[in-house]
Amino acid sequence: MLSRMRVHSDIHNLPLFHNAVVTIGTFDGVHTGHRQIISQLKQEAFHIQGETVIITFHPHPRMVLHALRGKSDSIQLLNTLPEKIELLGKQGIDHLVVVPFNEDFALLSAEAYIKDFLVKRFHPRTIIIGYDHRFGKNREGDYQLMESYGKALGYQVKEIPQYILNHVAISSTTIRKALGNGDISAANEYLGYPYFMEGKVVEGNRMGRTIGFPTANLEIANPHKLVPSMGVYAIQVSMEGYPGTGKEKSPDFSQGPIVKGMLNIGTRPTVGGSKMTIEANLFDYEGDLYGKSLRVYFRKYLREERKFENLEKLKSQLNQDRSLAKEILGSYLSSEDPLMIL
Repeated sequence: MLSRMRVHSDIHNLPLFHNAVVTIGTFDGVHTGHRQIISQLKQEAFHIQGETVIITFHPHPRMVLHALRGKSDSIQLLNTLPEKIELLGKQGIDHLVVVPFNEDFALLSAEAYIKDFLVKRFHPRTIIIGYDHRFGKNREGDYQLMESYGKALGYQVKEIPQYILNHVAISSTTIRKALGNGDISAANEYLGYPYFMEGKVVEGNRMGRTIGFPTANLEIANPHKLVPSMGVYAIQVSMEGYPGTGKEKSPDFSQGPIVKGMLNIGTRPTVGGSKMTIEANLFDYEGDLYGKSLRVYFRKYLREERKFENLEKLKSQLNQDRSLAKEILGSYLSSEDPLMIL
């Protein structure tokens, strides 16, 4: 689906939405639970011939609130902001508003949140939220408060069913736990697409090429991006392409074929490594990748990382890994979009 979604990051310069149907959330992962909320949003907008508007926040509110309370920030996210925008863009949403979440916003009273933020900026016809949605300073606002202002301020509030909210909560928890345990199959089932992460290819020690397995060493730029557990994985990889010109452009991974391969997340104990590295071995590919960005799609966990007695035994295991990965990846076409969310 070609995206028609407009992205707004300046809440002081928003368009006048037509019969806006609004929902609010972090939407981290844009997983199957989130997509049930999006489906409800679209159905409501269709009935009143309105526009769908998703409000999300950046950075993640928990980061800001933890900083205000002097707590350490260890949050791990399923999506970076550009990834979230890309995934939501595949859902046929009209507008995504990315609200800068800062101390001033966090200190808004619940009443100001409703009147000065939601109503003044979005002029909503319908607001769709969960019964347990909290907002405003100290999370003092709730569903009942928002509903109580509806008639006077010209909007109605509709509730996201509890079974969907439970699905969202269970999915997010399950996905993070599964990725932490290397259970890619479970994570991908809840996501509805293969988990992916992006990194830039940096200089390594070139050990892999000496045993016939040259690798691209990936450096993950976003420290909050969740990296799956250590181990060896069957993967697909897409390479960057930049639409248009200008350094402000984000890499576009939608062009060109998808390359199959395997990836190791670990410390390389066989060669005396101690620092965690992320190394991708691409099948049937030759070319200089240094300085380029790659997107890795995780398809299957193959095995845990372990220390071998010598390089020959490591090489033998890598040959087995490659054969298994090729067998697993054989059903995936190089021309299909791994992120095609139906």
